Amino acid sequence: MRFLIINPYYSISETPSPPLGLAYIAAALEREGIEVKILDLVVFPYSRRLLESVLKDFAPHIVGTTAVTMTFDNAIGVIRDVKNIDPSITTVMGGPHVTFCAKETMSLFPELDFIVLGEGEETITELAGAVDEDGDVSGIEGIVFRGKSGIVDNGPRKSHIDVDSLPFPARHLLPLGRYRSLGMPVSMTTSRGCPFKCIFCAGRKMVGAKVRYRNPQDVVDEMESLAAFGFRQINIADDLFTSNENHCLKVCDEIIKRGLKLKWTSFARVDTVSVKVLVRMREAGCHTVSFGVESGNREILKRIKKGITPEQVADAVKMCNEAGVSPHASFILGLPGETPETLKETVEFGNMLKEMGVSHGFHLLAPFPGTEIREEKEKFDIKILSDDWRDYHANRAIVETSSVTRKMLDDIAIGWEDKFNGWLGYIRERIKSGEASEEEAWPLVNLERIIIVYDLMMKKVVEEKGCFDIKASCDRTKVLELFAGIAAETDNHKSDEILKVIEYEIGEGNLILTDDDGICALKWIDYL
Repeated sequence: MRFLIINPYYSISETPSPPLGLAYIAAALEREGIEVKILDLVVFPYSRRLLESVLKDFAPHIVGTTAVTMTFDNAIGVIRDVKNIDPSITTVMGGPHVTFCAKETMSLFPELDFIVLGEGEETITELAGAVDEDGDVSGIEGIVFRGKSGIVDNGPRKSHIDVDSLPFPARHLLPLGRYRSLGMPVSMTTSRGCPFKCIFCAGRKMVGAKVRYRNPQDVVDEMESLAAFGFRQINIADDLFTSNENHCLKVCDEIIKRGLKLKWTSFARVDTVSVKVLVRMREAGCHTVSFGVESGNREILKRIKKGITPEQVADAVKMCNEAGVSPHASFILGLPGETPETLKETVEFGNMLKEMGVSHGFHLLAPFPGTEIREEKEKFDIKILSDDWRDYHANRAIVETSSVTRKMLDDIAIGWEDKFNGWLGYIRERIKSGEASEEEAWPLVNLERIIIVYDLMMKKVVEEKGCFDIKASCDRTKVLELFAGIAAETDNHKSDEILKVIEYEIGEGNLILTDDDGICALKWIDYL
């Protein structure tokens, strides 16, 4: 049995990290003796020819993909291509989007054979086993499929996974080198589950209300293994890392006991932090904590069932500052009850937090399938303006309230982007004048490097233009200058900029220059 897993494309602007959920699925399949390959279309450019080649070489029995709402169109497009190339391949999709649009999706897309609901590790291994044997899937919980008389929904699994029973994610199947080249963080989790009922989030429905915590020793074993890959940062992606003080402290104590020098971040609720916990987190290597603040208006916070107050936000920020941890706050604009006055209140609250040392950003409400806000939009006075899933990236308005228009929301988002671009322009001028320190210049230098690296990757410039026959021992400087000049013609960047980037990437161990009897070639280090 061979199983191909595909990570659908989404933009570099979404700050992608190696796909953790797919690595968990792959590990569960491998444990059952199934041969697995992951094709990651976030960092490899997709083409029909690429897919044909992978299907021919790997010859999978099953092809599976995942989708959040924003990536669904890309995911189903690849599934459609799979079926067109080889109709005998079984196709399956999981993830939050199809979990909450299962029957509708199956009705609209006949090329999709199965949908996996919710947590997928146990379900997908059962499904793969059934496909490999007699094809009887009637008793498998957590799937939706086509039966003889129509679409069959077997319903969600009756119990949630024991997180300590899961194997470590199969990151050896991921192109970690490409993410490291892009300077992206690598993520992990220490728990699953969320007891809170925020109306804009489907997380509770996806992974359950009861929080299940991993063994702290296993958590730190995984962190230690990630540190060896050379990523600049580890993101703990738990919704509620700080909600259980005992668990949080045990993880931190284990890091400190082992003497690990890690840089990591986490998410937290403002009502679950304390100076004691934050100090221990800082001592263990945590440098930033992100809070979902959502709104500066207390009535909106009540309406969305967030369960926090602006005063608690300010208190959490003060505790972060006292502990030496950088606080970050995220806001959602366009929530139920939003008015021009509440928008102003939230923007002003963000500015107040900025004065307290908080970095912050705004997103616009995206009413995802499965959320209470979508299912009861009339009750919440929300008008949904688009069901084009590609619009669900939260950077432009796709909702209105009775007193807030799309333009009002977009104006704030665009204004925020303009401020950010203006700040980058200011740094650029200071770099040109020689006034910028290395630390001040780094955000712009790093961003411009990421853009060039990503363009080189997604245009396959290294693969197609990075080989040279110079008839002699490989002269590194000559080859790199040759490549930079050729790449500039393809990549719309200046050759001196490209040269700096590739020299940096070689220095970081993300690119190598080989010499085979005078044939010199640049190659990405895809797998670590």
